[in-house]
Amino acid sequence: MLRILPSGPRAFLVEVENDSQVLSLLNEVANRATTSWIKHVVDIVPGERTVLFDGVADLNAAQADVQSWQLQVGQAGPGMTVEVECRYDGPDLDRVAELWQMSSEDVVNYHSRLLHRVVFCGFAPGFAYIRSLDENHMVPRRASPRPNVAAGSVGLARSYTGIYPRPSPGGWQLIGRSDTRIWDEKREPPALLTPGTRVTFIPI
Repeated sequence: MLRILPSGPRAFLVEVENDSQVLSLLNEVANRATTSWIKHVVDIVPGERTVLFDGVADLNAAQADVQSWQLQVGQAGPGMTVEVECRYDGPDLDRVAELWQMSSEDVVNYHSRLLHRVVFCGFAPGFAYIRSLDENHMVPRRASPRPNVAAGSVGLARSYTGIYPRPSPGGWQLIGRSDTRIWDEKREPPALLTPGTRVTFIPI
């Protein structure tokens, strides 16, 4: 069920039940991108369970239109696919293997064969929350965050995989590292991983 909340004179926020519905909502937006109000929207910002529409000329018409959408749970458009090479040698790999009750090698095989999809971005420029894990493979954040996590580190938290675009503090369980440049201000767009993008992790 969609819940629509006002968010300023030209914006509104759509709340959904889960991140799968966020992807479904973004798919609807893509399918309707040429309709009268969507093509003039200034910005569309997805979150874990929300999508913000900003710069909407006719709020009443737009909100009524969105309220009528029938979302198919988990349905998302094809999107582009980005391959990310990953050395699965992170300091928390054995911890994740223990949580999942499998070997470290099995963790690598499992994670690299999953269907990964970016739901939203945040925390730091270029940091993508990549939906990866099912309910049986949820991973808790570390009890004590590390004061410094190296750029390119690949970590798990809850149902998400993340790749640190730059050195920063972080509390995710680190299972590997990648040399793929996730954020580049000279690139357009600077972020390699944007909402809706499919991600394939290639063990090296």
